[in-house]
Amino acid sequence: PMLDFDDVAIRRGPRLLFSEASFRLFQGEKVGITGENGSGKSSLLSLVLGQLQPDAGHFERPARLAVAHVAQDLAPSDQAAIEFVLDGDAALRALEARITVAEAAGDGVKLAELHAQYGAAGGYDARARAAQLLHGLGFTTADETRPVREFSGGWRVRLNVARALMCPSDLLLLDEPTNHLDLDAILWLEGWLREYRGTLLLIAHDREFLDRVVDRIVNIEQGKIGLFRGNYSAFEETRAARLAQQSALYDKQQREIAHMESFVERFRAKATKARQAQSRIKALERMQRIAPAHVDSPFTFSFAEPLKLPRPLLAIEEVDVGYPGAPPLLRDVSLTIYPGDRIALLGRNGAGKSTLVKYLAGELTASAGTRDDARDLSIGYFAQHQLEQLDPAASALLNLSRRGQAVGRRDTEQGLRDYLAGFGFRGDRVFEPVGPFSGGEKARLALALVAWSRPNLLLLDEPTNHLDLEMRQALAMALQEYAGAVLMVSHDRHLLNTVSDRFLLVDAGAVEPFDGDLGDYAAWLAGGGAAAASKSNSTRAGASTEPSAHRSAPKAATETRAEAQQRRRAQAERRQELAPLRSRLARCEKQMQTLAADAQRLDQQLADPALYEKSEAARLRDFMAQRARVAQQIGDLENEWLELSETLEAAVEG
Repeated sequence: PMLDFDDVAIRRGPRLLFSEASFRLFQGEKVGITGENGSGKSSLLSLVLGQLQPDAGHFERPARLAVAHVAQDLAPSDQAAIEFVLDGDAALRALEARITVAEAAGDGVKLAELHAQYGAAGGYDARARAAQLLHGLGFTTADETRPVREFSGGWRVRLNVARALMCPSDLLLLDEPTNHLDLDAILWLEGWLREYRGTLLLIAHDREFLDRVVDRIVNIEQGKIGLFRGNYSAFEETRAARLAQQSALYDKQQREIAHMESFVERFRAKATKARQAQSRIKALERMQRIAPAHVDSPFTFSFAEPLKLPRPLLAIEEVDVGYPGAPPLLRDVSLTIYPGDRIALLGRNGAGKSTLVKYLAGELTASAGTRDDARDLSIGYFAQHQLEQLDPAASALLNLSRRGQAVGRRDTEQGLRDYLAGFGFRGDRVFEPVGPFSGGEKARLALALVAWSRPNLLLLDEPTNHLDLEMRQALAMALQEYAGAVLMVSHDRHLLNTVSDRFLLVDAGAVEPFDGDLGDYAAWLAGGGAAAASKSNSTRAGASTEPSAHRSAPKAATETRAEAQQRRRAQAERRQELAPLRSRLARCEKQMQTLAADAQRLDQQLADPALYEKSEAARLRDFMAQRARVAQQIGDLENEWLELSETLEAAVEG
C-alpha cells in the first residue's frame, strides 16, 4: 500500500478527533475525505504530510514519495504569478539553477547534459503548462505577469492550487479546493483531477465534485473512520441502509421520503417543459434517494413564511450598473422577479454576477434605467463579506436578538435558542463570542440571521462556501419549501440543480436567459461560448417572468436598441394582460397551502387513540366529516390550479 494506517488516533489538545483507524490506500486511488466540520479531516491530511504524529498507533508511507499539497497562506510579494506557479516544480527550478551555474562556468559538456535532463523533465513546455493551469483556474493572460501582492485572498488561494498542480507528484492532497472557485474553474479542475495519474486525497463539501472525481470515501464520524468503495453517492446509499437499521431513525426516514415524494409530485405538476425545470425534477428525484442518508443531520431549519408576497416583487428596466469611476459592467438589463421564482446566475468569473446581486440588494446604484420595488419588498441578502459584519464580541444569541430588533421580530430567549439549534448552535455555544468561530460556523450564523428577517426575496451570493455537506443538504431542503423568490450565484451544482428552474447567463455585459441545463452550460464554456446560440435565448432577462415563459424566439443579431425597447414594451404589455390570470393562480396556491395545513391538523387529531372511544363517537364523526370536506376542497382547487396553469402556459407560449 501507499498509505498504511494501523490503529491510529489523533488528538487536538484534549479532544480526541478519531481513534482505532486502520485502513490502507493504494497507488492511483482517488479518495474523498468526508465528515462534519471539526471531525479531523484536515488533521488526517496533516498526518499524511508529516506535520502531525499519531497520538496512538502507527502510520507509514514510502520514504521517497513525491507529495504535493496546497499551502494555507501566501505572503504578498513582487514575484510574477506565473513565476510563483513555476516554483511548484522544485526539481525543474533546481535544474535551471544548475544550468545558470554551468553557463557562468562555460562548462559545455555539463550544459549539454543538464539541457537533456531539462528537456526530459518537461522544462521546455513548463511555462505553457503553468499558463494553462492559471487559465483553467480563471486567470487571464495579463494576470500571468501581475505581482502576487496585487491579488486578493481568494485569488491567492487559486495561485496556491495552481502551484500544487504544477508539482510533479505521486500523491496530491487537496483541502476544499473548490471554496474560492467559480463553476467554470471547478469544471476545469474536475477534468484535470480525473486525468491525474497519482493518488489523490481530497477534502470537499461539493457532492457533485466528489461524485465525478473520487472512487473511494474515507468518512470520519463519531470519532471513527470508515473506508467505502465508490463515490459519494454510493457512500450515501450505504449510510442510509445502515441508519435504517436503527428503528427511531427508520421512522424519520420514512417521513422524509414521503415529504420529498409529495414535493416532487407537486413540482412535477407545476413544471413547464423548460429544460431547467425538467433537470430540476431529476435532481429532486435524486434528492428523494439522498434524504434518508441525512436523517441524523444536526441541521434542521426552514425559512419562515414571508409576511407578504406582492406580485411582482421587483422589476428593473434597461439598467446600466457598475462601480463608481468605471464604465458600467452590465448594460441594458431588464428583469422582473415574482414570488416562487428560482433563478440562478451563470457566467464566467468577473462577468458581473455579484455586481448584479449587489445592485438588487441595494449596495450599488444604476447609472441608467429604472427600478420598481414592491411596497412590501423585503430582501434577505447573503454574501461572504457579510460574515465580517457579524459582531465578533457578541454571542450568536445576541447577534440574532439584534437582528430581530432591527426587523421588528421578537421572541423569547428559549425561542431564539431553539431556532439557533437548527443551525447547529446548541448548549453554551450560543453564549460564546463569534469572533473565534470557524468560517463554516460564521456562514451558518449569517444564514440564520438572513432567514430570521422573514424576507420575500432571497439574494444568495455563494452561500455554500465554508458549509459542510450536511449543512448544504439542509439549505437545499429549506429552499424547497420557501414561499418567496430566490436569486443566487453558486458553484455548488447540487444546490443549483435542486433549487433553480431558471438560469440567466451573465456574459459580455448582458444578462440573458439561458435555455439549457448545467450540462449545456459546461458545453457552452468548453466551446468558448460559441454554443450559446443554440442553448441560450437572446431575449433580455425581462422578456418573461414565469418559468415557462422565457423560451421565445431569439432576436436577430442586428436588433437595434430602439427595436429592443419596442420589443420589451410589447412584452411588458403582454405581462400586464396576463396579470389577472397570474393573480388567480397565486390565490389558488395560497388557498391550497391553507387547506393543506387544515388537513394536517385534522390528521393529527384523528390519530389520537382516545378519539375512538365510544364516548367520543360524535366528535369522531365531526372530525371525519371535516376531513372529507377539506379533501374535496383540495381536490377542486388542484383541478382549478391545473386548468389555470395550462391556460397561462398556452397564453405565454402563444
